[in-house]
Amino acid sequence: MIEIPSDLNPGLVPLAFLLGTWEGAGVSDFPGAEKCNFGQSVTFSHDGRDFIEYRSHSWVLDNEGNKVRPLESESGYWRIDKDRKVEVVMVRDQGVVEIWYGELADQKPQIDLATDAVARTAASGPYSGGKRLYGYVKSDLMWVGEKATPEVPLRPYMSAHLKKVVTPEEVAEMARNLPDMPDDGIAFFR
Repeated sequence: MIEIPSDLNPGLVPLAFLLGTWEGAGVSDFPGAEKCNFGQSVTFSHDGRDFIEYRSHSWVLDNEGNKVRPLESESGYWRIDKDRKVEVVMVRDQGVVEIWYGELADQKPQIDLATDAVARTAASGPYSGGKRLYGYVKSDLMWVGEKATPEVPLRPYMSAHLKKVVTPEEVAEMARNLPDMPDDGIAFFR
């Protein structure tokens, strides 16, 4: 279920499906890089202004699903205009800054993005651009990323399936909103 916080900037309502913390796993595979399974935690938050703050941390997983080491981190800001055009400014720990443009699909919670500008530090690896697709599917957040380098044409390199994390505060709020339960707890099942 998608909830729209009362203090969310009205212009961001179409992106409300992203809000929250999401965790899950995915696969990373790109020529010249280690192929691996990874875990990921992504948070989309807001403070009432006209953007959503984005933070992502991922880590390599071993065959048993244990964390091995950090894989990549990103942070940025997402905006949407009245015509459902989405813009994202993102910084990655590898020394890359990107500007992404795209749009929210009509009648479904899906966002297609493509890089418009890329800036890299001298220490970053080769990278010339990418595409991403984010979708809210059966209450889960799924995404797939494509990337290109001067040597490798645009191709898929990462994808993940994430589930929304429910905080203790959210559980307490849900419990407060439940109808009164019978005192013995058994009458509820009769």
